[in-house]
Amino acid sequence: MADSVISLWPSGGSRAALRGRGGMASRTMTKEEEEEVRRDLAALRQEHRDLDLAIAAMIDSGKIDTIRIQRMKKRKLVLKDRIAALEDRLLPDIIA
Repeated sequence: MADSVISLWPSGGSRAALRGRGGMASRTMTKEEEEEVRRDLAALRQEHRDLDLAIAAMIDSGKIDTIRIQRMKKRKLVLKDRIAALEDRLLPDIIA
């Protein structure tokens, strides 16, 4: 059954793998890298909000396309995971 699972992560990895990619957990980011991550984060958050509005508008209009709504919700979940991964890069876990 595991062979039929479709990964939504880039290169089929996991969230933990994203954190470890490129050694980001072991070094600090440069100002340029941090600015790029913040720009990407803002763009992903905006797309997430836009999908929220699109879903609400579709439901309010009475023209409910269930498949399209499901796809938009799935996209929102992917965005949420990508947002969390970028936030993890900005605020790394501190082991106390």
